[in-house]
Amino acid sequence: METALRQTPEKRQVFFLTILLLWGEAGSETIRYSMPEETESGYLVANLEKDLRLRVGELATRGAQIHYKGNKELLQLDTETGNLLLKEKLDREELCGVTEPCLLHFQLILENPVQFFQTDLQLTDINDHSPEFPHREMLLKIPENVQPGTVFPLKAAQDSDIGNNAVQNYTVSSNLHFHVVTLSRADGRKYPELVLDRALDREEQPELTLTLTAVDGGSPPRSGTTTVRIEVLDINDNAPQFVQSLYEVQVPENSPVDALVLTVSAMDLDAGIHGNVVYSLFQGGGGASQPFAIHGVTGEIRLSKELDFEVTNHYNIEIAATDGGGFSGKCNVAVQVLDVNDNAPELTIRKLTSPIPENSLETVVAVFSVSDPDSGDNGRVVCSIQNDLPFLLKPTFKNYYTLVTEGPLDRESRAEYNITITVTDLGTPRLTAQHTITVQVSDVNDNAPAFTQTSYTLFVQENNSPALHIGTISATDSDSGSNAHITYSLLPTHDPQLALSSLISINADNGQLFALRALDYEALQTFEFRVGATDQGLPELSSQALVRVLVLDANDNAPFVLYPLQNASAPYTELLPRAAEPGYLVTKVVAVDHDSGQNAWLSFQLLKATEPGLFTVWAHNGEVRTSRLLTERDAPKHRLLLLVKDNGDPPRSASVTLHVLVVDGFSQPYLPLPEVARDSVQDEDKLTLYLVIALASVSSLFLLSVLLFVGVRLCRRARASSLGGCSVPEGHFPGHLVDFSGEGTLSQSYQYEVCLREGSGTGEFNFLKPMIPNLLLQDAGIETKESPHYRDSFVFS
Repeated sequence: METALRQTPEKRQVFFLTILLLWGEAGSETIRYSMPEETESGYLVANLEKDLRLRVGELATRGAQIHYKGNKELLQLDTETGNLLLKEKLDREELCGVTEPCLLHFQLILENPVQFFQTDLQLTDINDHSPEFPHREMLLKIPENVQPGTVFPLKAAQDSDIGNNAVQNYTVSSNLHFHVVTLSRADGRKYPELVLDRALDREEQPELTLTLTAVDGGSPPRSGTTTVRIEVLDINDNAPQFVQSLYEVQVPENSPVDALVLTVSAMDLDAGIHGNVVYSLFQGGGGASQPFAIHGVTGEIRLSKELDFEVTNHYNIEIAATDGGGFSGKCNVAVQVLDVNDNAPELTIRKLTSPIPENSLETVVAVFSVSDPDSGDNGRVVCSIQNDLPFLLKPTFKNYYTLVTEGPLDRESRAEYNITITVTDLGTPRLTAQHTITVQVSDVNDNAPAFTQTSYTLFVQENNSPALHIGTISATDSDSGSNAHITYSLLPTHDPQLALSSLISINADNGQLFALRALDYEALQTFEFRVGATDQGLPELSSQALVRVLVLDANDNAPFVLYPLQNASAPYTELLPRAAEPGYLVTKVVAVDHDSGQNAWLSFQLLKATEPGLFTVWAHNGEVRTSRLLTERDAPKHRLLLLVKDNGDPPRSASVTLHVLVVDGFSQPYLPLPEVARDSVQDEDKLTLYLVIALASVSSLFLLSVLLFVGVRLCRRARASSLGGCSVPEGHFPGHLVDFSGEGTLSQSYQYEVCLREGSGTGEFNFLKPMIPNLLLQDAGIETKESPHYRDSFVFS
């Protein structure tokens, strides 16, 4: 065992020593019961509480279980009454074959505390099988010169029963020439031999037919029959004889099919056809089917199928040598099957506990048994598990082991263990079997929730919509189940001026934070609060984190002009000396923006001026300066329109109107300004009046023209139809319908040619090109464009 441990230092090995076996046998008394086979299910085998001298109900309280090799449940234990009942009908021949006595071994296991009892159930044989011959007919060829008293071997009948229930006697039907004798082999099996009582005469009777009967010793007895057909042959006075009457050979069970087992040899002193010997399998032991075949000429016995030591370890073969005249001799071949280590150990889990609490101390996780059907060292096993696991293997009773925890476990470090139990035998070569069991570790609430960050910083754009999701906080819990189910909450704040409940809300399930109302950067730029995370374990565990909210500025304020004020009752006028040099500072526009950052970066731009090119505005400081010298042609009064724009997205702006008065010197009284202003206002009012009159005239002219053309079309419809062309009114339209003169924007006279077509159903009204060129407009320097709308047709339905 020390050598095996040195060879596998990475595993713990538990070896079932002979001392432990002796101790187990000495410490536990084997209880044996007996019952006949084929007993109906439900049969009361015994009362284990009485036989084991246990208290009433102790089997139930201690978790008693019955285990049978191979996990086949043959018996059923009623733990309440202690009765051991037969679960199904048992067949001795199926379970034990020819083995006698037929013992079924099972164990009674008490779990709390663990205790084992070895129990044997012996099945006694009943006469439930009749003898059967391997063939319905046997053929014997007997020469006619055979002397009375000659013995002829016959094939024996097979009976699955044993003892007195097996074949006990053979009889043959009544005849004048033969009788049968019953003999016993060394293993106790009966076989028949046919004895010649009276010489045969082929000329008198060339063939005989006998009935051979095999009778067992049961009560009542059972029997089986076969037909023996005898052919009488001519003279053949020598039977074949084997060199040995008994051959013994050993064959390893892993020998391949068609491997040579043995060569037998027989001699016949006759010559010719009567001296030619043919070999055949005469009678096999243990049943009609046998894994051997013999060559009829050479006598070589070879394997016809694989051997299995665990099924049958010994074979008795009868070989017959028959010559051409029908004489035969026989010999016996005893084949001993040698065991090889061809069966890996077997492991059977009897009990498995999973999951186990992580804080539990030494706990039994599994109970299992090991076995190996091989013999000798090939059947001795060593058990081990991985060396890095907090579990131990402990031997208990005979081939039973328990797997226990070495100490408390930690589910957060490892929630599941895959334990591989390795069972190795001591044969050559060594064979190994492995069985992996999965042990789950159940959780206890020993870990508080942990936030992913100690503090969170969230950014919110001002003027947000109510109930806006602004961020999510997250905490994790190493536990599982309800111990890891986290609930989030807002913790009370110590700032009395911060109404946290009206600003922020939190989703208790997922930690999502929402802004309850719109935030204003100009009123509240930042605030902070604490959030708690609590699990649902018992007891509850919690933790907290700091959340800081920063409000981001939005471009929600337009620039405000401080100077010059735009809401004054009278416009503010700046004075500009006529002799001012280029770059002269006329004034400076001052504006502010309540936003911050680039939303408050202002730029200035000159949009409109009375004299383009005379003034410039510096974009960054709002200074209005002259860009050239003033001349006599420059107007004495100037009106400037400036734009103040911030750098937001989208940008916001404000406009500024400046009035600049050119003076010859600052000592000149400032009196003409009101008159100039009034004149300018009067000119603007006149222009507006002319524009209104012109628009009204054009509208009236258009309406009258449409009515006139419709009337002309209705009156001359017949004439236009006969001509098939355009109907043109004779003469020109009156001048007051087509001409309009004045000082407004529509001061040019127009004259159009109108064509009304009939037969079109859509009533097309076409404006053609003006017949009188717009000479007056061209002379006035006004650029005229031909509108495409005039060239298209108007449709009236």
